[in-house]
Formats: sequence, C-alpha cells, structure tokens
Amino acid sequence: MRHGKAGNRLSRTTPHRQAMVRNMVTSLLQHERIVTTTAKAKEVRKVADKMITLAKRGDLHARRQALSVVRDKQVVAKLFDSLVKEYMERQGGYTRIIRTGNRLGDAASMAILELVNYQEGKAEAAAEAAVAAPAAE
Repeated sequence: MRHGKAGNRLSRTTPHRQAMVRNMVTSLLQHERIVTTTAKAKEVRKVADKMITLAKRGDLHARRQALSVVRDKQVVAKLFDSLVKEYMERQGGYTRIIRTGNRLGDAASMAILELVNYQEGKAEAAAEAAVAAPAAE
C-alpha cells in the first residue's frame, strides 16, 4: 500500500526522478520559465518554491541546503542575490503553471512553469548580459 506517499513517480526510478527534478529546478531558476508536461511541472513547483523559501532565509545553512538541490553555484548566487528581493514580501506561491494544450507526438498535457514575477523582456536582457559579461573579461 502507498498510504501517505505523496508525489507522482513520473514512471521513473527514484534517482532518475530526483536528477530530473533537480535539473528542471535549476533551469527554472536560471531562465525563470520552462515548458514541460503538466505532471512534471506540478512536481518541480514543489521543489522550486522550497528553494525560494530557503533564499528568503538567506543564511549559510540555507545556501548549503539550496546547493544540495541546485548544483550550479551561479544559479544559487542568482537565487540568493537577485531573485529573493522580488519575493521577499510574498508569503508563498512563487510559481505559476499555465496549461498550453496537448503535445502533438503523444498527446501529453503540456504547461509553462514560470516564476510569478517573470517578464518577457527582462529575462532575455538578463540572459544576454550574463553571456556578454564573461566575454568582456
């Protein structure tokens, strides 16, 4: 029986599922918007909201806990330095799921998972600046 075992297994083994969720959370925090299936979006949303809550705490232990999930130091730095300022006054619900219909190949229900304060032009400008900064050095 699976009483009290929350979460969707997503037809994957535990290590595969954990790695996939970690990668998707990293991509979400890096790009602030990802396109995925609805089931995956619902699972990733849980972990992403916890990462933003850790960033709101802001201490060293919270940073290390975030690094155990998001393995990219630059993304964790972005989370703790810039993203946390946008969500400091918010009490939860940092992500939104927008359903976009079904995928053509297998009719999977697709969705856009994005941070609530996502703005189209802002994210593209930040990505271009991040690419240009290392090139300038």
